[in-house]
Amino acid sequence: MGKLLKVTLIGILLAFLGERIVTFCQRANIFREEEPKDLPNCRLIKGIEFGSEDIDILPNGLAFISSGLKYPGLISLQPEKPGEIFLLDLSDEHLHPVSLRLSRAFDFSTFNPHGISTYIDPKDDTVYLFVVNHPQYKTTIELFKFKEEENALLHLKTIKHELLHSVNDIVAVGPESFYATNDCYFTDFIMRHMEMFFGMALTNVVYYSPSVVKQVSSGYYSANGIAMSTDNKFVYVADVFGHTIHILEKQTDWSLTPVKVVELEMLVDNLSVDPTTGDIWTAGHPNGWKLLSYHFDDLPGSEVVRVRNIHSENPIVTQVYVNNGSLIQASSSACVYEGKLLVGTVFHKALYCELESL
Repeated sequence: MGKLLKVTLIGILLAFLGERIVTFCQRANIFREEEPKDLPNCRLIKGIEFGSEDIDILPNGLAFISSGLKYPGLISLQPEKPGEIFLLDLSDEHLHPVSLRLSRAFDFSTFNPHGISTYIDPKDDTVYLFVVNHPQYKTTIELFKFKEEENALLHLKTIKHELLHSVNDIVAVGPESFYATNDCYFTDFIMRHMEMFFGMALTNVVYYSPSVVKQVSSGYYSANGIAMSTDNKFVYVADVFGHTIHILEKQTDWSLTPVKVVELEMLVDNLSVDPTTGDIWTAGHPNGWKLLSYHFDDLPGSEVVRVRNIHSENPIVTQVYVNNGSLIQASSSACVYEGKLLVGTVFHKALYCELESL
């Protein structure tokens, strides 16, 4: 009887592990291969070589780009160099990115920028830049004031909170308030990967203000990109391993109510909203395994998707661009401005394309 019980338990364990392996392969798109899909008039942006993880574009065409991310489990092509924030003027045909100077009092040596978001104060048009930072792989939110005439960022404050334990991305809703996504529940390296492998839907969205901090949405496999609709009524959240974009309605108390979910095939990374059309643009990973197990002979690809009429019963999902890693690796963000497309990456270069009618 004892032997039978042991055999039974081993069989159950093996069946469970087998199911987890199959599910992980599906969530990571391990066997997915996409045919390349090019866009005309594309070129790499000179001067950005080690990542352009997140991009935020002001109404005047000035784009902020976070670069140099070091993230547990992912390769960095220049691990010893601190991260930086680039400024790119999209009205300048030469596309010359400028690395913004940071306040001397700010610890630049440990700067490890991830998601970013801008807020323009309607009172005086002051531009605030929120940056998710991972010094020593911990999480802080750094608030800067943009000083355009000096190509500089004045550091105003560092925000820490126990609910902001593993922030990936952020969307500002005020001069000191924002929504943020936590992409992992566990911060330990091994436990992070166990969480991912076992498909634990433990991650969430947090609302932060100086007076109120609270969880406002939960149940994501890995909450990643976050953006706001043009009318400021809805929040969009990307779930990387869920291959989904969640639409949430913003309430008067800043809580979020689920509305619908849109499924995509790729691992969805950052999100941006076309200020003119309201379309969702996102870049992500065709095959997550190539990203997680980086090999120079089988590079992680890039994929850009556009979602139109996302609030309708039948949103239109269009695969705009696909590259196998030969030009640009591990895309993480896609933003549009007046017929121009910027594609950012986790640790590689940045791509600029002039869009024709799509």
